Amino acid sequence: MIVRIRGILSELTEETAIIERDGIAHEALVPAYAYSELAASVGTEITLHTQEYLEASTPGGNMTPRLIGFLRPEDRAFFKLFTTVKGLGTRKGLRALATPAARIASDIERGDVPSLKKLPGIGARLAEQIVAELRGKVTEHAVLSGPVEAGAKPEFSEDQLVAVEIIAQWGDSRGDAQRWVARAAQLHKDVKGPDEWVKAAYRVKGGAER
Repeated sequence: MIVRIRGILSELTEETAIIERDGIAHEALVPAYAYSELAASVGTEITLHTQEYLEASTPGGNMTPRLIGFLRPEDRAFFKLFTTVKGLGTRKGLRALATPAARIASDIERGDVPSLKKLPGIGARLAEQIVAELRGKVTEHAVLSGPVEAGAKPEFSEDQLVAVEIIAQWGDSRGDAQRWVARAAQLHKDVKGPDEWVKAAYRVKGGAER
């Protein structure tokens, strides 16, 4: 089983990434939430944490081997849990990951059915099923960070979550990234876009804003 691929990200679409290494190009399906982060890495070496599965084009048809690629092993671990839900297969589960896995895990732990049913392909009934089967099982994947100021537990927007993941990908701990972004959110109400949140977080890290 292929569990990790490192190579040059040579091509990227909204659904797939092509990784080249030693003259061989591997195609991996990737979740939509990872697109913006991967787009900044085209032409550079990256690592994808992968999961293999067999896909049938038609019932009883030929089975085609597929790879799914994740930026972090914890995202792959969450996906394995996520797709154990009855009625949520591999392809449907991958389409649903239009939001970072940590945010989806948080919604599950809060029992936030309205947010879950906004995910692509997830209706109200399936959202309720996801909460019923996974609540209490995905706590370690959820964005429920510690306090930034006494007693505060920040909730992150989608742009802020992407910023956290970018900072973590660049080598800082996810906990630190969450704390810096949360502090930046307290200081600034008009920041928009993941790149601007990254800049604001690094200003906090550098001590320019406390």
